Amino acid sequence: MKAQHTVVLLLVGLFLAPSRLVGQESKSDSVKYGWRNEIIGTLNLTQASFDNWQQGGESALAWQIKLDGGFDLVQEKYDWSNRARFTLGFAKVAGSEARKSADEVSLESVYTRKLSRLLNPFFGVTAKTQTVAGFEYDDQDNKTKISKFLDPGYFTQSVGFGYAPNEVFKTRLGATVKETVTDLFPEESKVEPGISSVSEFKKKFEENVFFTSRLDIFSDLEAFDRIDVLWENNLNLKVTKFINVSLNVDLFYDKDVSSRRQIKQVLAVGFTYTFL
Repeated sequence: MKAQHTVVLLLVGLFLAPSRLVGQESKSDSVKYGWRNEIIGTLNLTQASFDNWQQGGESALAWQIKLDGGFDLVQEKYDWSNRARFTLGFAKVAGSEARKSADEVSLESVYTRKLSRLLNPFFGVTAKTQTVAGFEYDDQDNKTKISKFLDPGYFTQSVGFGYAPNEVFKTRLGATVKETVTDLFPEESKVEPGISSVSEFKKKFEENVFFTSRLDIFSDLEAFDRIDVLWENNLNLKVTKFINVSLNVDLFYDKDVSSRRQIKQVLAVGFTYTFL
């Protein structure tokens, strides 16, 4: 399946899902079955200004917006889970131009057929890219474009079995077709069959402390150093109804894009609002 087909499937699932909220709950159990939807927006701001400050320092301004959406249909015989995440941030220091600090568009749709209490077959599609161009800067602030929309872009289609012993942990393993789109390839895209695993851990330690961890692994079964890894970790502390502190640590490795592992860490204080 081409990348364009994957995007179409994801958009249909994600944006038609909310429009079917009315009247979609089960007649037999309106609490257990039906749509469960959530949209959370976050705005993080950092600002520092100096004027004749003898200890030194440079004025800086940084901002980041984030939207997380979930649209889940829970029924007696099946589950349909849809996830969307959008993140964009920039930072400006002294007289330099604003530079991108965060940029992500992530879509996921997973259909699971309920055959047993723990182990169930699933079919899933995912898409991941960024929205604006990214640059690498040298010591003289000269910039070189290294990324843009759909460069790179990652698309997967997978089928297999999922295991969910409780609400804290769940994992799935299946045969997968992965398509990577980037100008680094002469043909601009690369399709790889293989095996993928997705594991998720969600735990509320206190009423206002929430930790989530997600580990995505893909292997084309050709070589150990060609295993793609994306490990996302988020620790969130809710200070008030609208203010929270978050720590995000992500580890990413994909030899098709870079031979070195990539790490991103963000500690932020921001405003959070739940739309749904």
